[in-house]
Amino acid sequence: MPDVRKARVVGFNHVAIEVGDIEEALAFYGRLFDFELRSKSDAMAFIDLGDQFLALQKGRTQAPDDGRHFGIVVDDKDAVRKALTDAGVELLPGRFLDFLDPWGNRVEIVQYDNIQFTKAPNVLRGMGLGQLSKNAKAIKELTEKDMAPD
Repeated sequence: MPDVRKARVVGFNHVAIEVGDIEEALAFYGRLFDFELRSKSDAMAFIDLGDQFLALQKGRTQAPDDGRHFGIVVDDKDAVRKALTDAGVELLPGRFLDFLDPWGNRVEIVQYDNIQFTKAPNVLRGMGLGQLSKNAKAIKELTEKDMAPD
């Protein structure tokens, strides 16, 4: 059998979610998060997440998501919880900060200090975030993979 080299997955460039209306989706997510809009049309919008982006695509027709979800990493999870409450968005039961957007996309909110990936200092600087820290559990996970920040 020939030795075939497989491509190595490096990360995500973007996630695309379907929404009913682009302007309504931008207004909804704009009540929850501070973000930069890369571009938009009647059918698509692109929200910058540093060196990644979230694509909003018009045309959701499926039922609301149950277990399927995507996670958004934030610098202040408590601020998102307050924004969700202020916007009247129902939080889903469970140990995580999950909610459904108006089109049924399930979103999980995760705080940066608790995750295993690290944004490069130049990306954080470009996002206006400076240096964000990690908690002990995240540092341990990163250290075990020889990925801990200096």
